[in-house]
Amino acid sequence: MTPRRREYDESDVRVRPGRASRPRTKTRPTHDDAESAMVVAVDRGRWGCVLGGDPERPVVTMRARELGRTPIVVGDNVGIVGDTSGKPDTLARIVRVEERTTVLRRTADDTDPFERIVVANASQLLIVVALADPPPRSGFVERALIAAYAGGLEPILCLTKSDLNTETAFASSFADLDLRVVLGGSSEPVEEIEELLATEVTALIGHSGVGKSTLVNRLVPDAFRAVGVVSGVGKGRHTSTQSVALPLPSGGWVVDTPGIRSFGLAHISPPDVIAAFADLAAAAEDCPRGCTHLGPPADPECVLDDLEGKSARRVGAVRLLLEAVRSNETW
Repeated sequence: MTPRRREYDESDVRVRPGRASRPRTKTRPTHDDAESAMVVAVDRGRWGCVLGGDPERPVVTMRARELGRTPIVVGDNVGIVGDTSGKPDTLARIVRVEERTTVLRRTADDTDPFERIVVANASQLLIVVALADPPPRSGFVERALIAAYAGGLEPILCLTKSDLNTETAFASSFADLDLRVVLGGSSEPVEEIEELLATEVTALIGHSGVGKSTLVNRLVPDAFRAVGVVSGVGKGRHTSTQSVALPLPSGGWVVDTPGIRSFGLAHISPPDVIAAFADLAAAAEDCPRGCTHLGPPADPECVLDDLEGKSARRVGAVRLLLEAVRSNETW
C-alpha cells in the first residue's frame, strides 16, 4: 500500500530569527564575586591594577564591554573579574568603578568645556614648584590650589631648587590660606615629606623641569623615573609621560603625573572654591543670589566683606584665587 503523501503549509517552516531581531535579555550579571582593586597605571586600553591595594598583587585588566566609555583613571577603586592571577599574558576585566571620594580635574584651557580627570581618590595634592630654573609662577600655584579645594584634596606646596634661590617671599604670599609648605630640593632632607605622605594617596603635579621626578626617585628608590633638563627658554622637557601610582616604602601611594603645561579651570565656579573654607562658606550663605564673592565693585553686597580677623585675611587670599580664574591671564 502506497503511503499517503503529507501536505505542508507555512506553519511547518521554521524561520531562525536574524541577528538583529533576536530578543535580548535585560538581565546583566551583578558580578558579586568581583575582587576589589586599585588602578595604578593606564596605557593604550589596558589598566594596571593591584588587588586589595597590595603592590605585590599586580593584575593587567581591560574595560568590560558593559562599561562602555566609562572613564577609568589612576587612583580609581574598581571591581575586576576573570583571571586575577597576575601571571604573564593573563587579562582580567574591570566590571565596576566605585564612587570616587575626591577628583583632581583640569581642562585644556579656561574656554574648554571638556574636563579631564587627572587622578581619582587622592587625599593630598603636592604642588611642586622650583624657586629657580624655571622661575616660580604664582598663577600655576593658584590654579592648582583651586583645583585641589574644588576636588576635595588637601594641597601642600613643595619648593625645590632652594640652593639656586633662597627667596621665601613666594611661599609667604599664600600664608593666609593655611597652606603647608615644605622643601623638597635635592639638598634638603626628605623625611618631612615622607611623614606627610605616609599612608596617604598623594598626587604630584608641577611644570616640567621643576624636579618632580627627582623627588619621586628619592621617595621611591625603585621608581627609576626619567630625569630631564631645562631648555634655554626656562621651560622643562616632559620626562613623565603617563600618570602612575607608586607605592611608598612607609605605606601609601604617590601618583606621579606628566609635567603640566596647561591647567584650565572651566569647570570651576566661585562656590566650589568658597566651599573649601568652612568659615567663608558659612558666611557666603547670606550673600545675595549670583554673588561671585569678588567684593566691590563687582559684588558690593558680598557678606564676606563683614568678616574680621583671620577670616578677613583669608577672604583677601581667596579673592586672589577667584580673580586669577576670572581674568584668564597667561601664567
